[in-house]
Amino acid sequence: MLVLAQISDLHLDGTERARERAERVTSRLREIPVDALLVTGDIADNGAASEYEQAAQLLDGMPYPVLTCPGNHDVREVYRKALLGEEPSAAPVNSFEVVRGTAILMCDASIPGQDDGRLEPVTYDWIESTLDGLGPDTPALLAFHHPPVPVHAPLPDSYPLHEPERLALLLEQRPQIKALITGHAHTSAATAFAGRPVIVGPGVTWTLRLPWEGDGVADRAADPGFALHVLDDEGRLTTHFRSVQAPGLT
Repeated sequence: MLVLAQISDLHLDGTERARERAERVTSRLREIPVDALLVTGDIADNGAASEYEQAAQLLDGMPYPVLTCPGNHDVREVYRKALLGEEPSAAPVNSFEVVRGTAILMCDASIPGQDDGRLEPVTYDWIESTLDGLGPDTPALLAFHHPPVPVHAPLPDSYPLHEPERLALLLEQRPQIKALITGHAHTSAATAFAGRPVIVGPGVTWTLRLPWEGDGVADRAADPGFALHVLDDEGRLTTHFRSVQAPGLT
């Protein structure tokens, strides 16, 4: 059994509010014995080096692997240098790690300078070659920022993942991919795409109000949240969502 934590959409922007909310969640996660933490994009709000340096400080010393991918607010060159300690590059930031026998592929679905998403051909080639190297008996999860289906809210749905039909074809050909894990929408959600579960992690910075939930897109008073994903030995994914209140509140 594999247990993963997920956070998304920290939007660190140099303010005390953003730092406190991210710190509240990461502090709670240090207490939970998961196998890895996935951070599914929009780590920085403006793509500044100082924002990624703050993220690195918040994520440093986690008692398990921390796997990240960019979102539409992230800047690849700065992300690589300030967060990963790599040479700056405009190429997609793709990485993977095998955790408890499951391959977790962190895919870059960002389009530099745009809010929409797309998995580039080089990223599809990377996914294919990675899975080929691992073999068909290794279960896999794909994590990236933009959900491949609408979440039925105008703001996130106006910045979709383009060309989802290519992703559907990949899933049809790769049964070892058990689920898709995304962020971007700032809301806890569960849906399906091409026969696979799609889990949308909650936002740390603010929570999306759905159209029937009142005025204003952003509920900035809602507590930051995270997801806990359990992939069992039968390849079934179960997800639990949690929020973290400020200290002293009950």
